[in-house]
Amino acid sequence: MKTAMESQRAIDAGAAGEPAGEAAALEGVSFRFRIGAHPALENIHFRQRVGEMVGIMGAAGTGKSSLARCLNAIIPGFEYGQFKGRVTVLGRAVDGARVCEMAPAVGMVFQDFEAQLFSTNVAHEVAFAMEQVGLPPAEIRRRLGPALEAVGLAGFQDRDPTSLSGGEKQRLAIASVLAVEPAVIAFDEPTTDLDPEGRAEVFDLIRRLRGRGLSLLIIEHETEEMRQCDRILILRDGRIAAEGPPHRILADTRLMNQCGIRPPGINLVLAELGIDAYAASVDEAEALIRRSLGLPADFKVEAAQTAGIRSAAFQPPSSPQAPPLVEIDHLTHVYGGQVRALDEVSLRIDAGEFVAIIGQNGSGKTTLAKHIVGLLKPSAGRVLLGGRERAAMQPAQAAAMVGYVFQNPDHQIFAGTVGDEVAFGPRNFGLDAGEIQRRCDRVLKAVGLESMRGQDPFLLGRGERQRLAVASVLALQPRLLILDEPTTGLDYPQQRRMMDLIADLNRAGTAIVIITHTPWLVAEYARRAVLMRKGRKLFDGAVRDLFAQEELLASAAFRVPEVTALSRRFGMVALTAAELAGALRGAG
Repeated sequence: MKTAMESQRAIDAGAAGEPAGEAAALEGVSFRFRIGAHPALENIHFRQRVGEMVGIMGAAGTGKSSLARCLNAIIPGFEYGQFKGRVTVLGRAVDGARVCEMAPAVGMVFQDFEAQLFSTNVAHEVAFAMEQVGLPPAEIRRRLGPALEAVGLAGFQDRDPTSLSGGEKQRLAIASVLAVEPAVIAFDEPTTDLDPEGRAEVFDLIRRLRGRGLSLLIIEHETEEMRQCDRILILRDGRIAAEGPPHRILADTRLMNQCGIRPPGINLVLAELGIDAYAASVDEAEALIRRSLGLPADFKVEAAQTAGIRSAAFQPPSSPQAPPLVEIDHLTHVYGGQVRALDEVSLRIDAGEFVAIIGQNGSGKTTLAKHIVGLLKPSAGRVLLGGRERAAMQPAQAAAMVGYVFQNPDHQIFAGTVGDEVAFGPRNFGLDAGEIQRRCDRVLKAVGLESMRGQDPFLLGRGERQRLAVASVLALQPRLLILDEPTTGLDYPQQRRMMDLIADLNRAGTAIVIITHTPWLVAEYARRAVLMRKGRKLFDGAVRDLFAQEELLASAAFRVPEVTALSRRFGMVALTAAELAGALRGAG
């Protein structure tokens, strides 16, 4: 095995005869997985300049991760299939190279960053990658401090990685890669599972790395974060569908929709207003709108113009005729006798509601949900379902009231077929065969999996597994469905399908609670929001009313959608691009 220094010398030697300034290149690269029906990549021609930051976007399964993994020989070294074409990094041909030989040149930060962390403290975590590429102990010690300082983790050497926040864990994974000092770093959806504050931390770090001259490849679904790139590639069906600077790619809302990418909200507003221009920020969008519509600097939308588009505000029942579905009374939960995850939280949820629980990682959202379904016992306080103490109810009784879908569907899927997975709950509760069949047929049709009844669940895509997890809970016909981050790891079309399914269930009478970090989902789907911070409830009311409270949201590090931020400049609180454009169109 070559050492890191030997590999770097080989790279430098190979670069001598190549065009200056080229960090990586793929020439005519195609790849088909051994079990894949279609090519993951097909005739890809791509070049990245030294110091360039390139964003890669596209729907799930379009080849984004596969392209990145060609650079460090994971494809075809570990992920077997039919490969052809030529890949070079800093002028060195990757053909036949082992992953360990490419690590000093190409670093990879994977989507599931927690899977990269396993050591007992932060220092060991960062040192491990350097040890694997053969760096001597003195060099490891020299690089350790600067790598942690670069990601804002100086002084964290002795911390247990499991004690870090989501954003800190992701920055630690980046430090482990950065310490090897690769010339190219690929980030595969680096902010999945992070709250808005954690996302901001990671992308701020990426901006700083770009300033150091590193060549960066960013795979990301959220378009707002891609504006800082020098260039964006859009993949569709394993091919490059479009390529260009952000101002050209992100302004093409039609292209974005065709390729399964959510257009930036402020550009959707411009498109709705017929303004053929690109805005890279809320400030730019405001200026374009005022100039195009001839609106003076002090113009504000009149209340009368917005009255028709305001959604009905959430109003707790003043004199309920029946007990609420869920009543939480001064609930407190302390983990390990030290960590106060919930601090005297009181809450009620009534039939037919659609509630979003939001807040930073560690604010108590999931702990609250687990108490409702009985996965945890209160340290103090109580939970009632339909007026009955949750702790006194039998599992079948509680399951008829509340169903829970985990953030990771693989944590609750276990059966050999899709049909058996859905049938497990009803069968376990003693329903007869005919009723089990009827329920399975109904819920599989509702989630669009009726043709996959006999398939292995673990061979389904992430979005399909998420819908299967929902179906297995729906088969018990709960009156309330709680979903923890239901769109994590899904691309934009999958997010829309999942949320539209949830909205349909809500319209049919099922009360919905979603736990999410995604502001536009809250704006477009939920009617009520509960904002959590450090185990306490800061707000409980209509989504629009919450989004009007800038200081409160800032205290909880929650960022409203850009459309809402833009609408505030015009004296209103809009939840969608269509709302804002409609109000401004009338004004203009």
